[in-house]
Amino acid sequence: MSKSKHISETPATQFLKKHGVLYDEYICEYIEHGGTAETAKQLGVDEHQIIKTLIVEDEMGKPHIILMHGDREVSTKNLARQLKTKKIQMADPMQAPKHSGYQIGGTSPFGTRKKMPVWIERTILDYENIYINGGRRGYILRLNPNVIVDLLGATPVEVAIEG
Repeated sequence: MSKSKHISETPATQFLKKHGVLYDEYICEYIEHGGTAETAKQLGVDEHQIIKTLIVEDEMGKPHIILMHGDREVSTKNLARQLKTKKIQMADPMQAPKHSGYQIGGTSPFGTRKKMPVWIERTILDYENIYINGGRRGYILRLNPNVIVDLLGATPVEVAIEG
């Protein structure tokens, strides 16, 4: 893990800077299929504090963002129920980047190509700071999770299941 003084901007960091959000930047070595466990290991933090940004679609094909603890999975059945929709499924890996504008493994909820409803696992908001992707593989931001509610209008949900 290394904390850098200058890292080129992404749409996510441009969005955060525009809104005056304070954050710390970290660079991790991107390891294919390493996921949040590898990020947590490199940063020396609990994987529960690493937040993954997932793109899901409802039965009409409308994309949504769900933010989940790195060591948990999303119950799409419970998410659909809480969203009062018939079905939620993970977006096709070929389609997700078209919605977000980000490469798989580098998806951030900030500065997305399309405006999408954002859902956040309620317990994420219990942290003072979380670690979330900054819009590029291996580029992690540490910030207060309330920023996600304040700027993106994220709605808290309870859909976590053991990973």
